Amino acid sequence: MITVRPRRSVLYLPGSNPRALEKARTLPADALILDLEDAVAPSAKDEARGRVVAALAAGGFGQREVVVRVNGATTPWGAADLDAIARAGADAVCLPKVEHPDDVRAAERALVAAGAPEHLALWCMIETPCGVLGAAAIAAASPRLAALVAGTSDLVKDLGARHTPGRAEVLPSLALLLLAARANGLAALDGVHLDLADEAGLEAACRQGRDLGFDGKTVIHPAQLGAANRAFAPTPVEVEAARRVISAHAEAEAAGKGVVVVDGRLVEALHVEAARRTVALAEAIRAGERR
Repeated sequence: MITVRPRRSVLYLPGSNPRALEKARTLPADALILDLEDAVAPSAKDEARGRVVAALAAGGFGQREVVVRVNGATTPWGAADLDAIARAGADAVCLPKVEHPDDVRAAERALVAAGAPEHLALWCMIETPCGVLGAAAIAAASPRLAALVAGTSDLVKDLGARHTPGRAEVLPSLALLLLAARANGLAALDGVHLDLADEAGLEAACRQGRDLGFDGKTVIHPAQLGAANRAFAPTPVEVEAARRVISAHAEAEAAGKGVVVVDGRLVEALHVEAARRTVALAEAIRAGERR
């Protein structure tokens, strides 16, 4: 049986905003990133850390995966963030601007020293040119790694590029991130869409990310959750087609055949694997919606 954890929509929330942390418990997001980094002013870092720890202790997030983005190791707050979050009850710690496998290993050592449980995962943000070029090594740095997250805003800045509707400026980087993630069995999450008024652009970016192979999209506002959830979920038509593939191939195998034609297309074992993942994802989404 294939186990799939939906990560269609991953919402950033400022750790310094108590109203946002409370509202997050009711939002249709698959995952939440409680942010101690970019979304929090330097003067509010310590307070935000305390608020996030308190929110994790209070719980109530349901089936949502709860991740905390800490400040970088070279900042005045990074070490304290790791120490506090290690045993606070998060599902994962998101490391910003990762550029080298040693960044991952150093954070892991700090978390273990602070008492982190074995199941506490790591997510790595790939958001600089060095990070992109080192993505393959980063993705293999630790068995705790669960996801690579594209930080396209910082990447565009560092590239000296411009945001364009088709995102040609980041497609090579997204491809490298995706390859690194898949080669190491990790989830891959697409970057944010900054223009909150551009619904059509958001929908297009979500579809593009799904077509490229990403598991979901990071978003910056609850209004963007619907587009991400729709784009990265299998449609009923896709699920039914997947079930036909699985059934037809099973019948073919029972008859001693390795391939079969379904809906006019040749189906082999590789297509069955994809079909099973489609069905598993749809069932996981449905199960989460019932809870």
